[in-house]
Amino acid sequence: MIWFIFGYLLLLIGIGLFSKKLIKTGRDYLLAGQSLPLSLSTFALFATWFGSETILGATDEVLKGGFVKVIEEPFGAALCLILAGFLIVKPIYRMGLTTFGDFFRVKYGEKVEILATLMLIISYFGWIAAQFVAFGLIFKTITNFSFEVSILIGFFIVLILTYLGGMWAIALTDFIQTIVIIFSILFVFFDVILLAGGFSAFEKIPPSYYSLIPDLNYKDIIMYIAGLITISLGSIPGQELFQRYMSSKSENVAFKSSILAGLMYLTVALIPLFTVLIIKFSLGFESKNTLIDFISLYTNDYIKTIFFAGLISAVLSTASAAILAPSALLSNNILPKIFKTFSESALLTLSRSSVLIISIISLLLAFSGESIYQLVATSSIITLVSLFSPFILGIYWSKSNRAGAVASIVIGFFSWFVVNFLIGLEYEAVIVGFLVNVLSMVLFSLLFKEI
Repeated sequence: MIWFIFGYLLLLIGIGLFSKKLIKTGRDYLLAGQSLPLSLSTFALFATWFGSETILGATDEVLKGGFVKVIEEPFGAALCLILAGFLIVKPIYRMGLTTFGDFFRVKYGEKVEILATLMLIISYFGWIAAQFVAFGLIFKTITNFSFEVSILIGFFIVLILTYLGGMWAIALTDFIQTIVIIFSILFVFFDVILLAGGFSAFEKIPPSYYSLIPDLNYKDIIMYIAGLITISLGSIPGQELFQRYMSSKSENVAFKSSILAGLMYLTVALIPLFTVLIIKFSLGFESKNTLIDFISLYTNDYIKTIFFAGLISAVLSTASAAILAPSALLSNNILPKIFKTFSESALLTLSRSSVLIISIISLLLAFSGESIYQLVATSSIITLVSLFSPFILGIYWSKSNRAGAVASIVIGFFSWFVVNFLIGLEYEAVIVGFLVNVLSMVLFSLLFKEI
């Protein structure tokens, strides 16, 4: 198994080396020359989001009470892709921008561009760190290396892949990795079904675990609303989505890929959830990392190899995409203003340098001890409470202006920060930050119409 995994990792690195030959300009590096067909575009969107939080984080959460506990991921994530397809794909594709930060410059000016870009960059560190943590956990299980060494190995693999090949490497490896992901989780699912005695195993799962409706009490309702909007709305203003839409070869391809990826994501993401529920209720096994531990202890080497190859694929595809997104923002919307350079060769150099910077900061965060699920959730919360309304209203509301954008970003973020960290109301903070973000955008845009 170990040699197969190492061979698979070398194959991915080889694709990164090959992809380097396809890159001539900074736009090639960040948007794959805007030439991805529907298949590559759809698989890139799917693989970007189908990461550690889906297979490891959500499978742990679902055991605590069923599907209602994972309304954020995968249900909110799939909803986000579908909503984004209908709401933002066509408007932003027609603008012909390179990064999401460019939208804020065109709509509100350079100062808002810088502010929004910084908020976006900050939001990605937790997501990237979560993938490093997941890789460390997986690789430690496979090789018996220490957790810290395993994280470092994952860091260098992702860094090499992203640094060399950019969006081309990500798109090509995502195509392969998506196939591996789907095949591996299906293989594991049917193996668990056979061990559990067939599809009758579903009958042993308590009916309450299938519910998507929370208990009608204050705590559960607040947690439910906060979880649902965190990713379904909070990830809409995201560079990783923007980058994949703009990498598509046409507006129609970008739209279709978002809808297909959303439906595909929800369908595939349910499989590991059902798998782990069957493991608990039919096979009577549960641990801190139920899915990984069960497969490690009770399946043969062939199953282990397939599963861990798929799991590594999920983590690496998400990690590389998550690194390239803030790197694009840093290299296109921040660093050129500092170094006063806008040539294609300089932008390509800045892009690769940004990949290195973002990766190192995220690596440090990966050693902080936060859970995978929490690291990912925090990333989407930041964009929800700061960038959602200036982005959506900037597209659809003609009265939106710079004053409203600045107020919504600053006041929305600090409202969430105060309620969460100073008052200690984690879930209420998400809802308060979101509502303040929207209300500030509307109020300040109306009060300061001349700006």
